[in-house]
Amino acid sequence: MVSEQSWTDARVVWQYHQMHHDLRPCSVAIGLGSHDMGVADTTVDLYRRGLAPLIVFTGATSRTTQERMPRGEAVHYRERALELGVPESAVLVEPRARNTGENIRFSREVLEQAGVDISSVLLVSKPYEERRAYATARKLWPEIEIVSASTPLTFEEYVESIGDASLVIDMLVGALQRLLVYPKQGFMETQVVPPEVAEAYERLVREGFSSRLIPEWQP
Repeated sequence: MVSEQSWTDARVVWQYHQMHHDLRPCSVAIGLGSHDMGVADTTVDLYRRGLAPLIVFTGATSRTTQERMPRGEAVHYRERALELGVPESAVLVEPRARNTGENIRFSREVLEQAGVDISSVLLVSKPYEERRAYATARKLWPEIEIVSASTPLTFEEYVESIGDASLVIDMLVGALQRLLVYPKQGFMETQVVPPEVAEAYERLVREGFSSRLIPEWQP
């Protein structure tokens, strides 16, 4: 059972993870592979709205997707996009990436090989991964304008869609830990973490929401 305080803290962290960017037309939409098929659906929706003329789906498989997406996250995303009516010519696939850094680097390579001129990227991720994806892209592709996007859900709606509040909070906490420690490893651009967000994160860790933490970097 999640306490009222933990629910409040999780909502604070959820809001911080989202960049709240105003969506605008970009050179390409890059959908980051994961267990969440909603990323593919949202990327397609943005394409249909005329916010990007081209889609790149990126991602291999992981422990959480190898059974559900045996052909790879990007391949399954592409198949979903084609089912929804996106023409084959508008979808590129990057099937090797196994982390966010590789998502960015390998997608960039695919676009360069295709001869696509890029000045801006609509970066589509899970809602709680927006800031992490943005910070990684800013580090690895600093000359490109990055606009973050995700399925427009509230924290409560996302918990309902997953069906496990504790798991969702674990994922929020794990994503924030990486925002705190990965810049020191050179993996992403530093993000300012407001005191109220840091305090909420620390309380959630003390309450045991720690299954997605990297042990050696626990607070």
